[in-house]
Amino acid sequence: MPRFGSSNEPEEEAAIDISPLIDCIFILLIFFIVTTTFVEETGIEVDKPQAAAASALEKQSVMIAVTADGAIVYGGKEIGISGVQPIVRRFVEKEADTPVIIQADEKAPTGVFARVLDEAKLGGAFKVSLSTQK
Repeated sequence: MPRFGSSNEPEEEAAIDISPLIDCIFILLIFFIVTTTFVEETGIEVDKPQAAAASALEKQSVMIAVTADGAIVYGGKEIGISGVQPIVRRFVEKEADTPVIIQADEKAPTGVFARVLDEAKLGGAFKVSLSTQK
């Protein structure tokens, strides 16, 4: 007579099924990818002016830089004054209250800044702000 727990039948190994765990990880990964918001930087470093009443940057915004020599940059590429309005219009069509943030260098010509501000408003932006340092 065989002992308790032993038999002549082959033993089966116990295995843990990890496929539900992998499914959960993929679902979490997709969730985090979909809910993440991206802020496109201007691609250029500008020396921003100081301001006492500075506030935090909004998540979804259009950032346009004006360099010290008057060049207008978006996404690391110089777009010129004529490129501001189409870029702003493209973002405003997706979401009407998308803010436009202008990163103007301290030594940037005021006239260029004013023209970028006007072009952003003509592109349909309701909220246009100047980026500063605290």
